[in-house]
Amino acid sequence: MHLDTVIKNGTIVTATDIYQADIGINNEKIVALGQNLEATSSHVINAQGRYIFPGGIDVHTHLDLPINTISGKIFAKDDFATGTIAAACGGTTTIVDHCFQDKGQTLTEALSIWHGKAQKKAVIDYGFHVGISDFSEAIMEEMASLIKNGYPSYKVYMTYGFRLNDGEILRTLACARDNGGLVCVHAENFYIINYLIDKFKKEGKNSLKYYPLSGPPLAEAEATNRVIKLAELLDAPLYIVHVTCRESLEEIRRARNLGVKVMGETCPHYLLLSIDNYDLPDFYGAKYVLGPPLRSQENQNNLWEGLIKEDLAVVATDHCPFDFQGQKDIGKDFFADIPKGIPGIELRMPLLFDRGVNAGKISLQKFVAITSTNPAKIFGMYPQKGSIAIGSDADLVIFDPARKVTIKKSILHENVDYTPYEGFKINGYPVATLSRGKLIAKDGNFIGNQGDGRFLPRKNIEIL
Repeated sequence: MHLDTVIKNGTIVTATDIYQADIGINNEKIVALGQNLEATSSHVINAQGRYIFPGGIDVHTHLDLPINTISGKIFAKDDFATGTIAAACGGTTTIVDHCFQDKGQTLTEALSIWHGKAQKKAVIDYGFHVGISDFSEAIMEEMASLIKNGYPSYKVYMTYGFRLNDGEILRTLACARDNGGLVCVHAENFYIINYLIDKFKKEGKNSLKYYPLSGPPLAEAEATNRVIKLAELLDAPLYIVHVTCRESLEEIRRARNLGVKVMGETCPHYLLLSIDNYDLPDFYGAKYVLGPPLRSQENQNNLWEGLIKEDLAVVATDHCPFDFQGQKDIGKDFFADIPKGIPGIELRMPLLFDRGVNAGKISLQKFVAITSTNPAKIFGMYPQKGSIAIGSDADLVIFDPARKVTIKKSILHENVDYTPYEGFKINGYPVATLSRGKLIAKDGNFIGNQGDGRFLPRKNIEIL
C-alpha cells in the first residue's frame, strides 16, 4: 500500500477510545491504522509522547464580518486568511462561518458574497451557516433548496435589528424540520435588553459597568425557553448558540429531559472569564464586550457540568475580533456603542485541554467530542471530519501535553491588538496540524498555503 505520510508512535484519542497506533495517509485520507506502518515516501512524523486528535472543528466564527457602528461600518479584524491561519496554528482544521443576508437580498446572493470572501484565502476547510434576516415565503423556498445543496444550517437572531419575530422563527424551524436542516438561534429577549439600555442612558449610566446589567441572564433564559417551546411545538431540531448561564442551561436540560430535540453550545470565554473582567481599569473591560455578556463566576461550574452531562454538546468560539484601539474605544462614552465580539479561534483547543482535561473537569474523550466529533455530527460533516478512522479526511492535530505556554498576544496569529487570555499559563499545546494530510502548521508557525482550504458541502444533520 502506498502511503504519502505516516505518523508514528503517537497516542490516538477519539471521542470514544484512546490507543497507540501509527496512522497511514494517502491522497488526503486516512487509509491505515496499525503498528509499524512504513511510508513509501520519506514523510514520517514521529509523535512519540504526544496525543493525536481529530482536527478541531469550530462551528461558530465571524470572519470578515461587517457591522454598523456610530462611526460607520467596520469589519471584524480577521478575514478568511488571517482567521484560518490562526485556527490552524491552534489545532482547528474546519470552521463553519456565518453568511448574513442583507435586506432585499436572496440567500444565494448572500452566499455568493461570502464565498468570495473565503475563496483564495482560507487555509482550512470551511462551511457556512446562512443567516436569515429578511423573511419571506420565497426565502423559505430557497432555504429548502439550499439545505439539499450543502447548506443545512441556518442562523436566526431573537435580538438586534435583524431579528426575526416568533412567527418567522416558527416557519424557519418548520422548513428545517421538513428538509433535514437545523436552525441555530441567538437567544436573548430584544425588548428586555432595549428597555434596560434606554433606561440606563436616560439615567446617565453610560459607563462600562452597566453593559452586563443591560443583558441579564433573565433575558437569555426567557428567549431560550421561548424558542425551545416553538421547536417543541413543531418537533423540530434546535441548536442554541453560546449558552452563558445556569438559567439558560436549565431550560435546555429540562427540555432535553422531555425529549425535545434541542442542543446547546458554549464558548471558552464563558467557561474561563467572568463579569469581573469588565472592572479592569483604563476601559480595558471593553475588550470583553460581546453578546451575550460574560456572567458571574459561579456560572462557570454550571457550564462545565452541562458539558459533562451532555446538555451542552459543543464548545465553539464565536470568534469576532475587533481592535481595542480604534474599534472598541468608539464606545468609550456609552457602553452600548462598543462593538461586540472577542477573539478566540486560536486558543480554543489548548485552553480546553488545560482548563478542562488537566484540571480534571473533562476526560480526553470528552475533549475530542466537544471540540471535533460532536460538531462534525451535528452539522453534517461526520465521518469525513471529526474522526480518526479509515476513509476519513486526514485532518489531525499532534498535541504535546507537556508543552508549557504563557499566552501573549505576540505569539498568536489572530489579526487583532489583544487576546482576552493574556497571561494565562497553560500546559499542553498543538505542535503540528495536518489538513487533508498536508502539514500546514508546525511548532506555532503556519507553513501551508493561502487558498488551500475548500468549501465543505454538508448533509445528514444528527441530533445528539
